[in-house]
Amino acid sequence: MFLVTGASGGIGRRVVRLLREKDAKVRAFVRLTARYGELESRGADIFIGDLRELHDIHKACQGVQYIISTHGSASDALALDYRANIELIDQAKALEVEHFVFISVLGSDRGYEDAPVFKAKWAVERYLEASGLNYTILRPTGLASNLVPLAERFRDTGIYLLIGDSKNRTSIISTDDLARMAVDSVDIAGARNQILPVGGPSILIREDIPKIFGRIFNKEPIVINPPLLAVDGLRGALGLFNPEAQKALGTFRTLLANEFFCKTEEIVRLEQIFQFKLETLESFLRRYVAV
Repeated sequence: MFLVTGASGGIGRRVVRLLREKDAKVRAFVRLTARYGELESRGADIFIGDLRELHDIHKACQGVQYIISTHGSASDALALDYRANIELIDQAKALEVEHFVFISVLGSDRGYEDAPVFKAKWAVERYLEASGLNYTILRPTGLASNLVPLAERFRDTGIYLLIGDSKNRTSIISTDDLARMAVDSVDIAGARNQILPVGGPSILIREDIPKIFGRIFNKEPIVINPPLLAVDGLRGALGLFNPEAQKALGTFRTLLANEFFCKTEEIVRLEQIFQFKLETLESFLRRYVAV
């Protein structure tokens, strides 16, 4: 039995789908308000709970051999990105789970003090490494599925909002490829007890993304490029009445201000370990966005 947290999210849904295609037993951990009809129709065991509640985590872990943690947080990094994963690891140890797969983030180890999600995931990585469990930690650069709404907006308007340095490098990973790695990690010896940077096959600069959109929709992009100071101003204003939103924007600013890409040798290693060719961002978007 696999336990998949964040099962209704972009990564989790794909992980559940792949596992069910292999006829594996899956317990899908979802919130009461989540849309989980697809998971249910695929034969997953739906567990409705709250990752902030320890008794829900304890109950969900009963009888599982593998845990794949794909959940994230909108603004509560301490409770969801950190505490929930620490408790999942503790339960995995107590129940002698065979393998724990953790979806982290590239750059978690860089010490970004202003990014709560990065700090939380880095602490979880270290805890998992020291746990004695078999593990795989995947550090994606950025998810292609997150660009689908932007592509759809571009299709309608031709406008692309690019905040900050347009020359920063990135290598966005196909969310389908990331899900496949998460599933395959429990069976592939080369992925066991490894921390793997995960990116797409090409290193892009951020201004390449609207060009890709333009090719897909045969439309010349109108790029609006405000400076990072715009985000700083918004954070300052939010801090007056919504400190939690201000913290969340710290993670957002970190993503905008820094480069997140995999080196060529890291991509080659990924393809060697998992034995498949990684999909380009343009290929992913052409599959998911109606032209």
